[in-house]
Amino acid sequence: MRKSLWGIPALAACLAPIVTSPASAAEAGASYAPSPGFLVGGVPFEFFLFGATLIGVALFHHRTFTVAVTGLAAIIGYKFFVTGFTFGPGLDGLTQALWHERIVLSNLFLLLLGFAVLSRQFEQSNAPEMIPRVLPDDWKGGLVLLGMIFVLSSFLDNIAAALIGGVVAKAIYDRVHIGFLAAIVAASNAGGSGSVVGDTTTTMMWIDGINPLDVVHAYVAAGVGFFIYAIPLSIVQQRHSPIQKRADTSQPVDFVRLFVVAAILLSAIGANIFANLRAPHLLDQLPVIGLGVWAAIIVTGIIRFPDFKVVISGFKGTLFLLSLVTCASLMPVESLPPASWQTALGLGFVSAVFDNIPLTALAIKQGGYDWGVLAYAVGFGGSMIWFGSSAGVALTNMFPEGKSVFRWLLNGWWVALGYVAGFFALFFAIGWHPHEPHKRTGAETPSHSSLNLDGEAAPH
Repeated sequence: MRKSLWGIPALAACLAPIVTSPASAAEAGASYAPSPGFLVGGVPFEFFLFGATLIGVALFHHRTFTVAVTGLAAIIGYKFFVTGFTFGPGLDGLTQALWHERIVLSNLFLLLLGFAVLSRQFEQSNAPEMIPRVLPDDWKGGLVLLGMIFVLSSFLDNIAAALIGGVVAKAIYDRVHIGFLAAIVAASNAGGSGSVVGDTTTTMMWIDGINPLDVVHAYVAAGVGFFIYAIPLSIVQQRHSPIQKRADTSQPVDFVRLFVVAAILLSAIGANIFANLRAPHLLDQLPVIGLGVWAAIIVTGIIRFPDFKVVISGFKGTLFLLSLVTCASLMPVESLPPASWQTALGLGFVSAVFDNIPLTALAIKQGGYDWGVLAYAVGFGGSMIWFGSSAGVALTNMFPEGKSVFRWLLNGWWVALGYVAGFFALFFAIGWHPHEPHKRTGAETPSHSSLNLDGEAAPH
């Protein structure tokens, strides 16, 4: 089992922040300034290591896990021996850095595996086999499916929305086109961009005191972008493998399993809303949403035992994403360019390869953004590359053929076009209305542990 050895450093990176209890990270960070290390053209060398890791993922898409873990090891080694970490030098600084990311990493870990179990329960309910009866029997069937994913994602975790869409796509198409996979991810990410319960980044804004109405106009961009990529990619899918109007009625729908699916989803939504409204302090102490999902999985397992084999099969993909997120969190990003619509546009492209959670945290602290424009940019941007969001990683675990950056960009370039078209549609229709720099009333560091995923946990 040679490949299992590669999981040891990634698993250690995931578990260390959960089981270790270091001294206050804030105190350590306040008294230590990392060395700038080597600069290449004024750019810290860590960024070149991260860039090489991303290029390796793009070139060696059959070895993405190995490349990601190797890149993480190289970045940790460089910071350990050369620059030190944000919270201190050596092993203590590394432990502090991982501790600081513990909620994000543990939530991602629990949610990616938990929603894989959920999607399997939905698949075993036989409900996907009945869906062809309610979808149009041409390219509009794919368009309606993408619309359903978009709406689901406005109040549901985007991983779950993407996986449910993937299960249905398997049922209605003999072969799923990579471009349509990109459209599923785009719909799941864009659908939550204007809702404070639909995406990690907008939830962060809500926690920090930003009015939920200040992000709603992101749906102008999300809606325009949706039709830019959803219509042509639905047509491409129909030509690639036509929708099948065959409904398998030999097996009745298992409504108990559908109840289990609903219970798990409601547990995720309920845990997120309850923690935000009633116990926000828990969001910085526990992976609330991930624990809520697994509590529901265990409880409902009494009536319909879940297929835990999907946890084993999805474990490697989960560690891959966590490795990239950890790489991104170790980058020396201390500030952003001045807030402007150009910066917001650029952040969308950056979030295709860089974790949008720290980007959003920096933007909230900096202030001066139009929050709806920013929410659309950082929420949607990760759709442009398959590993740019947690929804993309989860979906490509189901469809491994999608794990190629070149094929994703070649077949799903409509998504990038939709992002740009949606952004400028919002800009010209409503304009850029920046808010005053946000005045914090609580802790100095914006909370980013309420995970209703993007990206995002993603690297997004």
